Amino acid sequence: MPKKLVRITTIPLSLEKLLEGQLSYMNQFYQVTAVSAEKERLEKYGRDNEVNTFWVEMTRTITPLMDAKAVWKLYNYFKKEKPLIVHTHTPKAGIVGMLAAKLAGVPLRLHTVAGLPLMETTGNKRKLLDFVEKLTYKLATKVYPNSRGLKEIILKEGFAEEEKLKVLGKGSSNGIDTSYFNPSDFSEEDKMKIRRELNLPEKDLVFIFIGRLVSEKGINELVAAFKRLQERKPELSLLLVGPFEEELDPLSEESKKTITEHPKIFITGYQADVRPYFAVSDVLAFPSYREGFPNVVMQAGAMGLASIVSDINGCNEIIVEGKNGMIIPVKDEGALFNAMELLAQNEDYRLRLASNSREEICKYYERKEFWQILLKEYKSLEQEYIKS
Repeated sequence: MPKKLVRITTIPLSLEKLLEGQLSYMNQFYQVTAVSAEKERLEKYGRDNEVNTFWVEMTRTITPLMDAKAVWKLYNYFKKEKPLIVHTHTPKAGIVGMLAAKLAGVPLRLHTVAGLPLMETTGNKRKLLDFVEKLTYKLATKVYPNSRGLKEIILKEGFAEEEKLKVLGKGSSNGIDTSYFNPSDFSEEDKMKIRRELNLPEKDLVFIFIGRLVSEKGINELVAAFKRLQERKPELSLLLVGPFEEELDPLSEESKKTITEHPKIFITGYQADVRPYFAVSDVLAFPSYREGFPNVVMQAGAMGLASIVSDINGCNEIIVEGKNGMIIPVKDEGALFNAMELLAQNEDYRLRLASNSREEICKYYERKEFWQILLKEYKSLEQEYIKS
């Protein structure tokens, strides 16, 4: 009978997107159960990926009573099922899952850190989030920052000792499927058809952003820089692929107005398949304030785009300045404008960056190789546990 592995995320979207394909792969070696909120969506994920599921209601905000209920439900589940490994992702799933696993005596308690939302928080809320983060790491037997930069931040903030931390491979939580994200799957005719469907002008150079349309992704700066640049160079478009999140981190009123009214800014909402949008674009503009190890930057590279990213962990590990993209200071609209202007005007430079992009991703971040690295880590921890 294979040993039991429980993987926990706060919402099923993280299982679907951040860990796509990974649990099905691990199911060949362990009896895998996916735990998350949103019962119906979780059960659909389980059917689609042929893994067991267990529903626990969790929220992405601070909800002590609900969180205590989640811990209690998980504790009872772990006592009954006796998993060898519990592996959590995302902050809420981390604290709830690690606490329940520790109380239930689960031997291998692993937590992956894919970004620190608390870095943009201040005051008492920051103190509380710092405490929760520290406690999560204390309860875990091993913590996996998904980038080298994130590991440095964790050490600098004093959240954990170095011996508890490990970056798997070159970083990332799941690598990238470069056979799926492949620009050669889109012919020139395909691209023209997609442009027509989106009303994108045939000859325009297209900057693309993919992700949540919120302040901490640098959207206010991106919209302002694009608006200024487009006045100088009319044959430009900006394609924004992703949902607005009004309740958590809304954009400025000015940005919202510009997005709505500007004839060259195109919004698509959330898209399950982002490849067609990359296929008709020229440059990824990703001026985020904080990330773990951003899938979007790997996807853009695999699709052969040059990238402009902010100088934050993850982004500045995937992008090498002057090789496959440009790196700009965080929250710097002027620097973003200058980088966008350079790539819009200097076609040779832009194409040189783009021509290196896919090779870099294929070389370092192939998804199946990451799965093998993680499996090797599981097996190594298992052996250590058996010996002890």
